[in-house]
Amino acid sequence: MTIVLRILTGLILMFPAAAVAQDGVTEAGVAPVEVAVGPSEGVIRVTEWVAASKDNHALPYAIVDKINGSLVLFDGKGKLIETVPVLVGIAPGDDATPGVGAKTLAEIGPAEKTTPAGRFLAKFGIPFRKERILWVDYATSVAMHPIPTDAGKKEQRRERMLSPTPDDNRITFGCINVPKAFYAKRLRPMFQRKGGYVYILPDTKPLEEVFPRLRVQALMKRAAT
Repeated sequence: MTIVLRILTGLILMFPAAAVAQDGVTEAGVAPVEVAVGPSEGVIRVTEWVAASKDNHALPYAIVDKINGSLVLFDGKGKLIETVPVLVGIAPGDDATPGVGAKTLAEIGPAEKTTPAGRFLAKFGIPFRKERILWVDYATSVAMHPIPTDAGKKEQRRERMLSPTPDDNRITFGCINVPKAFYAKRLRPMFQRKGGYVYILPDTKPLEEVFPRLRVQALMKRAAT
């Protein structure tokens, strides 16, 4: 079995737990929710492409599926580590509004609260509230972090993350909220030294428009058949 096939097989086997409360998400007595879902076509295609091309350059990487409200984490060798539910920008859209990174949260309009799609080299950087933060795209102020305490209770973000469907996973200003324990035990240790890549799938644009190399991958597959 090739390494790409092994990764895809592991992804399909692991993904039914993507919407299951895990890694400490069940704090405060919230019961876990189990949902049997499989990886989307976009997740499978990007996973296959990155594994085959080694586009991650031996760095850990994550694939974020905005439509399904999930994240898949891999180590630098392409080993599948974990899948978790995530919260993303409240507004659909794959581009950040020009200049949004320079605005305060109060200045960001409803339509500007998008999580941009694309390939990003994420690194820990300038402290936010006295803590270094994993910036996915510093220019547009998009970061990956646990649910913030202040907004979490008011907007019921924990409950949204644990819900059985991704319909209510759009609530942030554009950042990607991940489970607290997953961030502390998995994401931060893996990304804190050299960073890693984050592939955010589109929700309005065609997949090939955001990741042009997928066109080449498709052509190569057709030629091989």
